[in-house]
Amino acid sequence: MEERQDTGRAHWGFLALFVGLGGYYLSSLVFTAVTADRFAEVDITDPPVLGPLLLLVFLPNVLLGLGPVVVSRLRGHGPERDFGLVPRLRDIKVGLACGGLSLLAAWVLGVVLLRINRDTGSSLEQIEALSGGQSVWLACAALFVFLGAPLTEELLTRGALWSALEHYKVPRYAILGLTALIFAFLHEESWRTISLFAQGLAIGAARMITGRVSASVVAHAANNLLPAVYLYVGAS
Repeated sequence: MEERQDTGRAHWGFLALFVGLGGYYLSSLVFTAVTADRFAEVDITDPPVLGPLLLLVFLPNVLLGLGPVVVSRLRGHGPERDFGLVPRLRDIKVGLACGGLSLLAAWVLGVVLLRINRDTGSSLEQIEALSGGQSVWLACAALFVFLGAPLTEELLTRGALWSALEHYKVPRYAILGLTALIFAFLHEESWRTISLFAQGLAIGAARMITGRVSASVVAHAANNLLPAVYLYVGAS
């Protein structure tokens, strides 16, 4: 049985969504504007080592989750009560199962998409280059990929957006599809949109089954484990 959160307190979900997205895109624009001239003449075969500045790349992603947290504290009953962030045993079990399904979907569709479009560059490869292979910064980046990104992205999509749609009585399978679609477009990697949508469905299934965001965070973290390991081991 799905354990639903009290959607009566999620009328502010769309506000939390727009605050999170606004912070994400605004900080991305500022970061791009500040660094555009500095790295305009960078040789991509010998990129600069940014060290701790590498972590600024993740600032926009942090703001994705910060918006829902702030609005939840101001308008709701706090992230734990509104979203169910502390995982229970069932959340972990369901999350791991859905995370495994997401990995399978990513692998199958990834093979197909790479055959169709071989000229692709991943954000992980860019992070590797900018870190210069320095393990301490790679470790921080890998940790964020594994835990930070799942938390912030799930707070936005399966937290704020899901709760808002649920509050307005949207059918749950429609919510599953809509949140997966937003999840896919949020990554801004057009060649992987189909794969990301399938992964979003698998990760969102954990939220739908348990009614708690913690389950989808676990699923998302399980999905991101291999990319995080690849980021650290592959570059160092």
